[in-house]
Amino acid sequence: MTTEEKIARAKEFRLIDDVFFEVFAEDEEACQEILQVILEDGQLAVLDVVVQSSKRNIYGRSVRLDALCTLGNGRKCNIEVQRANDDDHFRRVRFNASSITVKETDTGERFEKILDLYMVYISEQDFIGGAHTIYHVDKVIRETGGSVDDGLHELYVNTKVKDGSKISDLMDCFMQREVFDNVNFPATSRRVRELKTTEGGAGAVCDIVQKLVDEGREEGREEGRTEGIVEGISKLIRKGYSKEDILDLDYTEEEYARAEAVVYSPA
Repeated sequence: MTTEEKIARAKEFRLIDDVFFEVFAEDEEACQEILQVILEDGQLAVLDVVVQSSKRNIYGRSVRLDALCTLGNGRKCNIEVQRANDDDHFRRVRFNASSITVKETDTGERFEKILDLYMVYISEQDFIGGAHTIYHVDKVIRETGGSVDDGLHELYVNTKVKDGSKISDLMDCFMQREVFDNVNFPATSRRVRELKTTEGGAGAVCDIVQKLVDEGREEGREEGRTEGIVEGISKLIRKGYSKEDILDLDYTEEEYARAEAVVYSPA
């Protein structure tokens, strides 16, 4: 692809697209700005970020790491973006939180030493349905009404509900293709502009997309069947890719048709 073609493709992505967010999240300052807003802590610091494709990812492909951040106080915070609305979101967060906790805990360590973990789950739809931009899920003792602090903090944020808050304004940025000069979110704007207007940024986005496509295709062909390929295309369709974009990734019309039938088949 030429530089112009890469930039044109990168411009189609939004922050709510997990492939794009993964590349975006490699920028610690941009992640820090997002977490300062969502966690409502202007002094919060992000010291390190590990993303799904990072060579430092020790969690494996089964755990969704759009951005696993190490905060200045030593706590961990995992950010995940999700456009699909056909999953059990709560169980997904539970699985990822459990996997991260196990990997981050030394054998024989006392339970009181287990890390504090924040799970920030950003969805396109308000799947909880309470008409709030953000939900904080706490554990409550039914008989007493008291809360339990076990070190796990779950926050669910959506782009659907508009309430005029700063968090809602940030979520608006997740739905826009051009976030270049938003004075309220300068680090986010800078990072998006870099990924969409420079050869290096656009190339990084296209490289991640191609890697995911190649992995799905290879898995299917190694097993001598098309299910892996179909599943890979299905994920791209659910993420909002056009047919033209998918076929540009060297999939065939037949493979696309099979995946489309899976996505749009009656439940």
